[in-house]
Amino acid sequence: MSEGFRITRLTGVTARIVAYDWAFPRENAAAIAAHWQDRIRRSPGLFDGTVLLSCAHSVADGSARVDLFAVRYSTFTAYRNFRVADPQVANAFAAIVPWTADGAVLLGEMGAHTANAGQLYFPCGTPDPDDVRGDRVDLAGSAARELAEETGLALPEGAATAWVLLDGEGQLAFLRPVRFPDSAEALDARIGAHLRGETEPELAGLHSVRSTADIDAARMPGFVRAYLADAFASRS
Repeated sequence: MSEGFRITRLTGVTARIVAYDWAFPRENAAAIAAHWQDRIRRSPGLFDGTVLLSCAHSVADGSARVDLFAVRYSTFTAYRNFRVADPQVANAFAAIVPWTADGAVLLGEMGAHTANAGQLYFPCGTPDPDDVRGDRVDLAGSAARELAEETGLALPEGAATAWVLLDGEGQLAFLRPVRFPDSAEALDARIGAHLRGETEPELAGLHSVRSTADIDAARMPGFVRAYLADAFASRS
């Protein structure tokens, strides 16, 4: 355990989309609508699309299985901010953790127009219908897509396929650590060029983390802090 998160190393992850009768949106429709109106007043660029949440997961023989169901983004944000305790429902998402050739981890600073402005994250996002392939959900593809959209980076050839699951705080964070053959400075320059070429980039910039001393408790979500603390402790 690290910062309240259970950490499990995995050899694989499979996910499927299922039908799930969730009482929360039915029982809180008015509160959800009011919460969403408040959110879009503060961040007009937010879009109420469809996202996928987890209603069940299991780990056996080093591999994880996840069941996901579709909800509106407005419902998800209300559920998260109302801090409703539902042991069946979790925010499950996948992310690439970019390790540089000189031993740093790169985090993106979320832009001022985003829902999590100023927070420091691995490039990631809640899976959505673009990640659905038949009855399967491509979490590996979701992670690679988010990385490319936010940073312009493609996974290096022969990238490691192992995962680290962080389970806690109503989240299932499936993290795929990948080492890039470039230094932190070189990757920062490449990503910076990508951000300057976008009209409204999701990231405001990049931050390099090289040790536990660089962990920012105020700006890094719990799963990010837990992963970094465990990863750097394992190297010491």
